Amino acid sequence: MNPARPLLELQALVALASLGDEAYGVTVQNEICSRTGRAASVAACYAALERLARDGLAEAWLSAPRPERGGRSRRHYRLTRAGREALRLEREAAQRLWRGIGLRAPERSR
Repeated sequence: MNPARPLLELQALVALASLGDEAYGVTVQNEICSRTGRAASVAACYAALERLARDGLAEAWLSAPRPERGGRSRRHYRLTRAGREALRLEREAAQRLWRGIGLRAPERSR
């Protein structure tokens, strides 16, 4: 994975792995918010998903039209094999980064 990949793209990869075929802009946004406690706009999520698709880490597909009158298809996303591998490498890098790090309360000065 590109080391300069924005955090939102990494979060979108995690959301895609979690959501499977239910992943589209709003569900990705909700998954990111529920996992991180941080808000991301739907537009920003779609932009990240499009960049992932352009880079071959995700692929887009259209759902069947919604059942209500005038229902539209949704643009769904799923991880590609390359996306799963990139996510695995990112997880390993994060684990190496935190290995041996303990967060203790600071010592008080006397």
